[in-house]
Amino acid sequence: MDYFIVVLLQTIGAVGNLLLISIGLAVIFGMMRVINLAHGEFIMLGGFAAIFSVKAGINIWIAMLVIAPLSVALLGILIERLVMRRLYGRMIDTMLASWGLSLLLIGLATMAFGNRVVGIAAPVGAFRVGDYSVGAYDFVLTAVAVIVLIGGYALLKFTRAGLIARATMQNSEMAASLGVEPSRVYATTFAIGAGLSGLAGGLLAPISGVIPTMGVAYVAKAFITVITGGTSVIAGTAASAFLLGSVNSLMTFLSTPVIGDVALLVAATVLLRVLPTGLSGRFFRGAP
Repeated sequence: MDYFIVVLLQTIGAVGNLLLISIGLAVIFGMMRVINLAHGEFIMLGGFAAIFSVKAGINIWIAMLVIAPLSVALLGILIERLVMRRLYGRMIDTMLASWGLSLLLIGLATMAFGNRVVGIAAPVGAFRVGDYSVGAYDFVLTAVAVIVLIGGYALLKFTRAGLIARATMQNSEMAASLGVEPSRVYATTFAIGAGLSGLAGGLLAPISGVIPTMGVAYVAKAFITVITGGTSVIAGTAASAFLLGSVNSLMTFLSTPVIGDVALLVAATVLLRVLPTGLSGRFFRGAP
């Protein structure tokens, strides 16, 4: 019984982790149709921002929850204005530009911080379930991911700003004719997506450490999760993270982490074969 509880708790943590690394990409790709291959580097920069803030004497929670997302959001505004704004509607061009940006950010981070792993201690410890020890910090990540989901759903569903954002993404010309500035909406959306990626990096820093090349480990899982979720940014991504995170965690327990990752990819492939429009195309139509 104790082992079953541990597996269940670890699965919940895995789902929260996958959701956290995917939600920033879901905002940028799901709403703007921008293939952001620099998503992993946004996570990496959020991690570095949190680590160096803590080393400078700032409270670890402020570093992870405030400084990391804000610093990457500001970078996102700069990138949107200098690069992405000129490429909207050209999906291949945005993919190539973000790939080049990814390589640039890795190179700059390596020169600035060195090619070594740096980290900080997790702010919470572990608890015991029978003879097993379970890390409590995974549930902090899951709680933050759930709060972000609820906040994002409320913003898109019940606020004027959310209505404007959804309308602009669906038909920017019509929105402009009604007095909305699409360029401002795009910039804000890109900044929010980048900030959420930075938040993920800051929160993951205590458990994974940070190295300039770490983004590669996250970007593939994030894209698989977002694409499997479909067009619904919140509901689709949440459902996809729950399903794929559960498969990954359970197969990891039954075999090895490598088999767990393979099972995640196979599950996503089968789902997209059966549901070409993703989970939200079948179950969450009209949901934000």
